[in-house]
Amino acid sequence: MRAMILAAGRGKRMQPLTDSLPKPLLTVKGRSLIAHHLKSLVRAGITEVVINVGHLGHKIEEALGNGAQYELAIQYSYEDPILETGGGVYKALPLLGPDPFIVISGDVLTDYPLEKCPKNPRGLGHLVMVDNPPYHPLGDFALVDGWLQESGGPLLNFAGIGVYHPEMFTECPRGAFPLSLLFKRAIRDWMLSGEYYQGLWHNIGTPEQLAELNA
Repeated sequence: MRAMILAAGRGKRMQPLTDSLPKPLLTVKGRSLIAHHLKSLVRAGITEVVINVGHLGHKIEEALGNGAQYELAIQYSYEDPILETGGGVYKALPLLGPDPFIVISGDVLTDYPLEKCPKNPRGLGHLVMVDNPPYHPLGDFALVDGWLQESGGPLLNFAGIGVYHPEMFTECPRGAFPLSLLFKRAIRDWMLSGEYYQGLWHNIGTPEQLAELNA
């Protein structure tokens, strides 16, 4: 199983920190956000990782290289212009292969055990859901008998961790688009499963949030 880390974004809410450093290289307790993900992937038995890069992407490549320091093989998917989450994964599909793959947002910090990710989701994909953070109190999707729906229960927040079949990207738009566009299409057909995780999870969106975690 392969994995992809989404790391191409500008990180505007993290300015001025992201004026000179891509957001995934910001550190929590002395380790970059993206390094936390790489360590988790290694623990889960993942050996091949794709990272999409855009804003200051050369700094990510300089820091991680080919992944040997993490006992991984890293490939890079270069974006100019930046393609958003869905467009970024679509562009990287040739690097991800024909089997289901994990995708993780590069700006979250979590102890979710990635080895729990299903290697072959029942539908087109599988999302990890968490409690709604203060900045997104209305949530995204409800869990109904293990499937995600837009109503039918309390709405939870998408954690930025998912497993996707390449078939999810069939007939998708070209260029920049969000993953949520594909989620809603799959949800209408009851083809997107999910799980609720109650462990450590933070989406680090502002310098203040980063400082609180480091404190």
